Amino acid sequence: MSQFAHKSHHFVICIKNEDYSASLVMRKIYEALPDTDAANSKQVRVIDESGEDYLYPQDFFISIELPKNAEDAIIQAA
Repeated sequence: MSQFAHKSHHFVICIKNEDYSASLVMRKIYEALPDTDAANSKQVRVIDESGEDYLYPQDFFISIELPKNAEDAIIQAA
């Protein structure tokens, strides 16, 4: 199972945005939503700049662990 498919709140940093510059900002932290089917297709479901969740290639992101207080602050700000 992919690292992007299992946690209820998982965060990633965007490292590529080819063809998606309006939707993804380089070096920005995004919340990735669990989606096993997407992970099996080497994609990740991310809440992007539109505020909606969309599928993007996994290689556009690096998975990160945040301190609990940072994670809580990001979730509350959404």
